[in-house]
Amino acid sequence: MRALAIGGTSSGSGKTSVALGLVAALRRRGLSVQTFKVGPDFLDPTYLSIVSGRKCYNLDLWMTGEEYVRELFFNAAEKCSDSKQADVCIVEGVMGLYDGIFTDSDFGSTASVAKTLNIPVFLLSSCKAMARSFAAIISGFCSFEGAPEFAAVGANFAGSVRHGNIIKKVVTSVPNLPPFAGTLVRGAIPELPSRHLGLVSADTELLSSALISELADSVEETFDIDLLLDRAKEISLHSHKENLDRSHKKYEYNIGIAMDEAFHFYYPDNLDALEEAGCRLVEFSPLVDRELPEGLDGVYIGGGYPECKAEELASNISMLQSIRNFAESGKVIYAECGGLMYMSQGICAHNGEMFDMCGVFPVRVKMLERFKTLGYVEAEILSDSILGCAGVKIRGHEYHYSEIVGELPAEWKLSYGLRFGRDIDGELREEGFSKGRVLVSYLHANFASNSMVLESFLDSIGQIK
Repeated sequence: MRALAIGGTSSGSGKTSVALGLVAALRRRGLSVQTFKVGPDFLDPTYLSIVSGRKCYNLDLWMTGEEYVRELFFNAAEKCSDSKQADVCIVEGVMGLYDGIFTDSDFGSTASVAKTLNIPVFLLSSCKAMARSFAAIISGFCSFEGAPEFAAVGANFAGSVRHGNIIKKVVTSVPNLPPFAGTLVRGAIPELPSRHLGLVSADTELLSSALISELADSVEETFDIDLLLDRAKEISLHSHKENLDRSHKKYEYNIGIAMDEAFHFYYPDNLDALEEAGCRLVEFSPLVDRELPEGLDGVYIGGGYPECKAEELASNISMLQSIRNFAESGKVIYAECGGLMYMSQGICAHNGEMFDMCGVFPVRVKMLERFKTLGYVEAEILSDSILGCAGVKIRGHEYHYSEIVGELPAEWKLSYGLRFGRDIDGELREEGFSKGRVLVSYLHANFASNSMVLESFLDSIGQIK
């Protein structure tokens, strides 16, 4: 198996488009490709999953640690989704190559993940309005403190084919730079649909087979794929494979998973962990199903775009009532971010129109023009809930464009105190609310950040069986 990370000198350097095109081009060659995304993003992994035909996993050092990242990488590569070992692993980076969670180190960055996995980086950079200066930028990145191994370098946003040829001559004339893989001329690769998180989802309608084919064509015509494959790291899975079963108990529970255009933001390894613990995951659609599937022991409603599908969600009155009945029966419901919005009394859209939701969480949420919160967070549980007892800490991230409006009744308990990842010793702020066995929160929790979380969630279900 070969493995390669795709990094950029900054956000907007073309990592996602090139990664998608490369994955599609490799699949054309009959290769099985396992994809990964550095950091907590949900949108790019959705794109990568569509193109690769396999789950895309997030690799996040801050949330889960180095050992887990290595184990997740090698286990996913070994099993893929059809029990066939991957031929190639592609890791799409985040932001600039060295941009991590802290300002004084590269921890959590694409560079640090590449070093943790011992795989080389294909470095992309804009060459707009420059010539020899492009080589200076590449040279700086390659010699920066703690630099990873580099497989090759590629340029993007050249003004013309002639400009691209100049960039090639510049890079090849400077000693000790990685091999040059090619230059994308501005406009040569098709634009992806708007990727403004919270506005446009990644699905098969937006990322059509025709668009995927165009991406593959652009990458094949521009970059030396044989060079990239040759420079990718050859890895033996047998010496790395570990067991990621994080639960010592086995639970034969049926867990309902909200999964449709409105709700599809989940860490895949969260869902894997539930299955590894013995659970059966039963997908349902709050948009089109009339009620919850029969025989559910618990419900997990992840993030997504309920604001974009608010009218359809509000019109599915029988599903809203089914969720209310499930909550009133005392069964477990865990809802995060978009799930919180769906569990609320209603969503107030940007134009002021109100759409009624489940009404289990007795406040409304209001959409904002700008994001309310963005970043890594560590949650400290303040009062016992379905995710753990007081004092347990969970890591995850928040990114949402809505806020809670109204006062909660006294029977709803504050579940978490949150601190931003860069300020772990800072003051706690209120987040997460629970009543009985219902917990709603804007936090996207990563179960792997604390093994007690999964066990507590499943034990909470067991208390009522």
